[in-house]
Amino acid sequence: MTALNDIRSAFLAFFGARDHTVVGSAPLVPQNDPTLMFVNAGMVPFKNVFVGVENRPYGRAVSAQKCVRAGGKHNDLDNVGYTARHHTFFEMLGNFSFGDYFKEEAIDAAWTLVSGTFELPRDRLVVTVFHDDDEAADLWRRIAGLDERRIIRIATQDNFWSMGDTGPCGPCSEIFYDHGAHIPGGPPGSPDEDGDRFVEIWNLVFMQFDRQPDGALQDLPKPSIDTGMGLERIAAVLQGVHDNYEIDLFAKLIGEAKDVLKAPPENDADAGYRVIADHLRAACFLMADGVTPANEGRGYVLRRIMRRAMRYAHALGGREPIMAPLAPVLIGEMGGAYPELARAEASIVQTLRAEEVKFNGLLERGTRLLDDAASRLPQGAALPGEVAFKLYDTYGFPLDLTQDALRRYGRTVDVDGFEQAMAAQREAARAAWRGSGQEADEAIWFDVGAQAGATDFLGYVHDAADAVVQAIVKDGAQVDAANAGDAVEIVANQTPFYAEAGGQIGDAGRAAGADGLLIEIADVKKRQGLHIHVGKVVHGTVTAGATVRLEIDRRRREAIRSNHSATHLLHSALRRTLGPHVAQKGSLVAHDRLRFDFSHPSTLTDDERDRIERDVNAVIRQNDAVRTEVMSYDDAVEAGAMALFGEKYEADVRVLTMGRDVGFGDDADDGGDNGGDAGADGSGAYSMELCGGTHVTRTGDVGLFVIVSESAVASGVRRIEALTGESARRHMREEAALAARVAQTLNTPPREVPGRVAALVDERRKLERALAEAKKALALGGGAKAEAPGPKDVGGVAFVGSVLQDVEPKVLRGLVDEQKRAIASGVVAYIGVREGKAALAVGVTDDLTDAIDAVALVRAGAAAV
Repeated sequence: MTALNDIRSAFLAFFGARDHTVVGSAPLVPQNDPTLMFVNAGMVPFKNVFVGVENRPYGRAVSAQKCVRAGGKHNDLDNVGYTARHHTFFEMLGNFSFGDYFKEEAIDAAWTLVSGTFELPRDRLVVTVFHDDDEAADLWRRIAGLDERRIIRIATQDNFWSMGDTGPCGPCSEIFYDHGAHIPGGPPGSPDEDGDRFVEIWNLVFMQFDRQPDGALQDLPKPSIDTGMGLERIAAVLQGVHDNYEIDLFAKLIGEAKDVLKAPPENDADAGYRVIADHLRAACFLMADGVTPANEGRGYVLRRIMRRAMRYAHALGGREPIMAPLAPVLIGEMGGAYPELARAEASIVQTLRAEEVKFNGLLERGTRLLDDAASRLPQGAALPGEVAFKLYDTYGFPLDLTQDALRRYGRTVDVDGFEQAMAAQREAARAAWRGSGQEADEAIWFDVGAQAGATDFLGYVHDAADAVVQAIVKDGAQVDAANAGDAVEIVANQTPFYAEAGGQIGDAGRAAGADGLLIEIADVKKRQGLHIHVGKVVHGTVTAGATVRLEIDRRRREAIRSNHSATHLLHSALRRTLGPHVAQKGSLVAHDRLRFDFSHPSTLTDDERDRIERDVNAVIRQNDAVRTEVMSYDDAVEAGAMALFGEKYEADVRVLTMGRDVGFGDDADDGGDNGGDAGADGSGAYSMELCGGTHVTRTGDVGLFVIVSESAVASGVRRIEALTGESARRHMREEAALAARVAQTLNTPPREVPGRVAALVDERRKLERALAEAKKALALGGGAKAEAPGPKDVGGVAFVGSVLQDVEPKVLRGLVDEQKRAIASGVVAYIGVREGKAALAVGVTDDLTDAIDAVALVRAGAAAV
């Protein structure tokens, strides 16, 4: 039971047997605490339960929670590799009671587990309690049989836990393991407690009080329990080692890294291998939870972690990617407990490789610059800030990476100079932007962006999250608060809302907060890296700095996802059906429809339209997993991903792959219903495009695809409008109902409607011809002759003129021609009157056309009429 995976399973099973609900790990990106960059403790997912704003269907729980401490105030990055127990990523085992049990049961369970299930020697265990927590001390004596020498009272805040300046808090009780006298250090509370001999393996928090604003402690109505046991620490104890990096998982990863690098053990090689193993684990788990490398926010922390590991690999002699080959090893070790790793393996490996290839080129030049600058410095001098900034700005070296690299020189960085160079660059960017000709009222977003930083988009993974309001804009000006009825634009530190981009419309939804605050969000725009939530305050007051719960309209987003994925499949179907000349010329991805403009010189034939629609639906029925990968732009294009001409792409792009090839023959549909994933390398993929939008999880989620119209929008540009899912089903149902009504009206089976309609049209044409002939006969043989019995002599020219009642204009010309033949030589003029309107036709026989102009007569007659 000493293997890492076995220890985790044993912990969960132990508390599961004690009626605890086993709760899976929450993602590393916190949904319920916007003040945190990452989940950094086991209790974070339960925070709202402890403070009473969320209810769970259980009163006790146990979990193995993924945690990261590599950014913000909880940042262990600099220590990783140089100590025995610091990690960027770690697992926290914990059991929790939400008012269900308290100290006695918590202490009993802890002692039973460590001394019974884990069989740790009792004489090696020491506990601490808060100095005035007599109850906990008495319970340890009674339950564990510990004497006073092994129950240490701590008077400092190290043994008193608080959620904040106010709110739930309480005393702690920690369990320490004594690794033995051969290791320096003393017990907790002693002058040499910082040594490594006594290691804390478990912390029990007794959430007992509610701290008031004046500092007073009031008893909580339902005292609760929150515990945390670092899996890596307990694994080291159970595996008989003192160093976390010697446990089975890290031994495996470090061994594999040494095999790949084949570097001689010199300098700080041990630290380098530790960094590679630790940072590999953190990077893989972050990417599995949807974080991608970026220059802002969480993505920036991920990139820092990656690049720190890559720098150490480079220092160990590695010139080829090392983290990408090691990722499958990690996933093989931990994928059983965390299946999200296996699901994201292809994307993880590709992203690691792309990042490492890109950074290796920068690293060579940046390292030379750093070494040269450091070697020129006077004894004890710090690296100038402008050099550190150049490394950051030109070579992608984060400041802490430069600081870390300077350790071997015993040097530091002029941080103030670095910040000054950074500020100067921002001001230059601001000045350049202001002179770029953009609208003046957009200037406010530059200022907000410089102050708040880019919004962290969570929408690839989450559809709801807590966030901190960073700016409120009302009537074009930034304000501190807005009230019910106000139209507002709001920026938060993170959001699940997609901002309009790439043809996809922005999300809609709501934001809720304290005191009944409700904001209806109608749209989201993007400016200066900010997601701007456009909406109206419906109830309450929103203030800058407040925490709100952002929640998208899930049904609307699902429809948008379906339409966006169908747009990609349509693009591929058009190119496969019509030819490679087809290029996207515009698109709209909304919740109720999709629109796709493309280059093509002619109207689609019925066969082409049917083939396009058929093939898209065949890929939908494959129900393959939709894969997204992050890679360099060049690698993406080389792999076959389609990039849109004229679009501006970042150096790193998101590649979306869907479906497998389908045939174009009559049996193309036959293979479309088989499940399975497309090849991991993208070969045989039906669609592969660069895209930052939101998409379905599997192609089958699109449901159904129907083209509703195809038309021209410009010379050489066609437009298809289509529907998916429920909208497509309703459209087809309405079309079928319409056909049924037509069949009912014609009193014929639906299949015979086309023939019946064709027969009716032909019959109508015959009747119209017969009616026209009858009208002509009536006009010429009736009232017209009575009014004009024969030709009149007008200036020596025979003239026939009549007013014909109820004669259509199109009949007049035929009547004129007939009368011309009858008189042989002369002029004929007929006025047809019908429904209060008159039409005039004039004819001149051939022998008189040189002398008489029929057009002039028409003009004169029209003026007279």
